[in-house]
Amino acid sequence: MDVSQSPGSGEPGKRSAPAADGDAATSPRIVLNRLGFADPLRWLALGWRDFRRAPLIGIFYGAFFMVMGWALLEVYRHAPAYVLALSAGFLLLGPFLCLGLYRVSQRLEAGEKPDFGDSLLAWDTRTGQLAIFGFVLLILEMLWGRTTMVIFAVSFDGMPDFKGSLLALLDPENIGFIVAWVSVGALFAGLIFAVSVVSIPMILHRQTDAITAGLTSMRLVLTQTAVMVWWGALITVLVVLAMLPGFAGLLVVGPLIGHASWHAYRAAVRD
Repeated sequence: MDVSQSPGSGEPGKRSAPAADGDAATSPRIVLNRLGFADPLRWLALGWRDFRRAPLIGIFYGAFFMVMGWALLEVYRHAPAYVLALSAGFLLLGPFLCLGLYRVSQRLEAGEKPDFGDSLLAWDTRTGQLAIFGFVLLILEMLWGRTTMVIFAVSFDGMPDFKGSLLALLDPENIGFIVAWVSVGALFAGLIFAVSVVSIPMILHRQTDAITAGLTSMRLVLTQTAVMVWWGALITVLVVLAMLPGFAGLLVVGPLIGHASWHAYRAAVRD
């Protein structure tokens, strides 16, 4: 695969297509490149390349994703009503854990050697804006958690235990609860994805404020919905498959998605 940097392109090995929403000279907004359905697969290929070039750093961050999976399973065993809301922790903490992976990909793109200490301190120069963005995501997670609790409260007499929650999900009589539970989860997960899909690497790379980054990320999802839904579906499938063998697959899939997300940002947002 040719991964050489094309002039004027934010994505290695791929010349930027015409802008999706105007020319940089006439629009005050950050300009987005037009994406195709093959791009998410290219981002994964480039993410895999970055992982192979700095595997130990990637596995370090992957271990955090695996531990988060174990913690989520333990929560489900003792308080299943909270698990869907707390699964937002993956969406909330994931992009921030990936900051170090974004830094590694950034260094590799610049032809530099990635450094473990540098990846750990990637947040240091952008603490204020990252804190603002994190606060926004935290509010979304709290709303998700509250909504989930309301759904359980109106659907059952008391909160079901681990076994009871599994039976509830399999019982056709609970179809109303199942539809509401899944719909709310999909709504909040989609909203968090839309706000954060390219915003954190943008804050790291462009010194952009949190609000601009979040709005640009949402604009990308709203203007190129089909491609971004495809990208989100790929991420979901990979994470679910990685969770099956005791979450061990997250050792590799976590950093792979982190690196790939950097390339998604570089492909989507014009320099």
